[in-house]
Amino acid sequence: MARSGDDVSLKAALDPLVVALDIGSTATRGGVHDASGRRVRGLQHKVPHAFTVAADGTSVIDPDQVTAEVEQVLDAVTGERRLKARIAGVAMDTFAASLIAVDAAGRALTPCLTYADARSAGAVAALREELDERAVQQRTGTRLHTSYHAPRLRWLARAQPDVVARAAGWWSLGEYVWNRLVGHPLAGTSTVAWTGLLDRRTGEFDAELLAAAGIAPAQLSPPRDMSEPLPAPSPARRPALAGAAWFPVITDGFASNIGSGATDATVLTAATATSGALRVLLDSAADPLPSGLWNYRVAAGRTLLGGAINDVGRAVSWARSALSLSPDLAGVLTAAPSDATPLVLPYLTGERAPGWAGGARAVFSGVSAATDADALFRGIVEGVAMTYARVADELYPAATQVVQVAAAGRVSNDHPEWLRILADVLGRPVTHITRRRATQCGTALLALDVLAPDVERAPQATGETYEPRAAHAEYYAQRRARFADVYTALVPH
Repeated sequence: MARSGDDVSLKAALDPLVVALDIGSTATRGGVHDASGRRVRGLQHKVPHAFTVAADGTSVIDPDQVTAEVEQVLDAVTGERRLKARIAGVAMDTFAASLIAVDAAGRALTPCLTYADARSAGAVAALREELDERAVQQRTGTRLHTSYHAPRLRWLARAQPDVVARAAGWWSLGEYVWNRLVGHPLAGTSTVAWTGLLDRRTGEFDAELLAAAGIAPAQLSPPRDMSEPLPAPSPARRPALAGAAWFPVITDGFASNIGSGATDATVLTAATATSGALRVLLDSAADPLPSGLWNYRVAAGRTLLGGAINDVGRAVSWARSALSLSPDLAGVLTAAPSDATPLVLPYLTGERAPGWAGGARAVFSGVSAATDADALFRGIVEGVAMTYARVADELYPAATQVVQVAAAGRVSNDHPEWLRILADVLGRPVTHITRRRATQCGTALLALDVLAPDVERAPQATGETYEPRAAHAEYYAQRRARFADVYTALVPH
């Protein structure tokens, strides 16, 4: 296994240093990185958190709580006296598609709606009757969905009209945190694109969707590329940040690609965390955009093409908690394929790409009295791999330069054997990216591209490359055909 060091001591770290913050679904993390992109040992911190959820589709988090978490992380990682004035920048990524109503003073009028808040489902259905969804997708790169601003704002106008009347602006979580800390709601291009309101070609707000949402452009932050940081005074308690530039907040999906080494159109990232995605960076908008995918503008002239998968690590975790699995899961995953393995559609929380069937639920087919827990687990993992393949089927024709698939994330690190199955199902080699905290690292690297463009970056940390096995091609071709048949018959649309 070829590996490079992810960490470096402060004494050996190369200047300039940057602080990278990563606000995820389960925690706020952050730490100092050197100019090569390596994490500085001892200057990393994590504060766990959780979304507040309810049966009606609520999924929110307190933005002031997250702001306090960010301040806690900054205090923890910048308190080292030996840092002096070596930190040149602070950058942040957050989970995408968040929404907060703010008043004229920048105070929150609502909790932060996360990407998983589904209370606007009725507004989605209404907008699909009013608008040409295919035309909307071709302009903005996004479909009409509960993750995006237009249906959410339409729902809020009915559910909380007093809040909408008082709202001076509509910010993402990162914008809110930055405004609290440095007085500016710096919104990166990718953050604005994930509202579903930004034209992926022009970088302007879409007039039809603004009208449908009932808001004016002035209520949204203008998109800023990472090349446009701002100097900002740091509180006296953080002298290490006195000379730092503060970068526009970006989305975790964009950062994850960069941290996984997928920096151009030749590398396709398979993100394998609680949820998953297939993503590739392009130098222009995908034209035409396949109906099952999204295509976000992330910088002037650059877009991110791909599709999201709800249940990856979530499906694995469910199996581990619900089934009496054997301790040798590596053996289960490396065993030869078997027709006795159940066929599983692993939609525990609905489908996003490519079918966007939010009401989909898991289906187990071919289960008999002889089926044991390990066979069910193997079927779940094969089903997850086939969900990636369904996204890939739409992605490859639109991203013809792809030559490498790079898999990164918790599931691949915990169960690297599953990448053999993924390679077999995709019919392409899959390289395991072993870098820890790839998303946080990607945020640091994007800031370093501005602050230290000439410093050589540390080599990517990689594990094995798994080649597709010809002996298994027919088995997985038949599995995929059965998967499609069951999906068509049983998944509601």
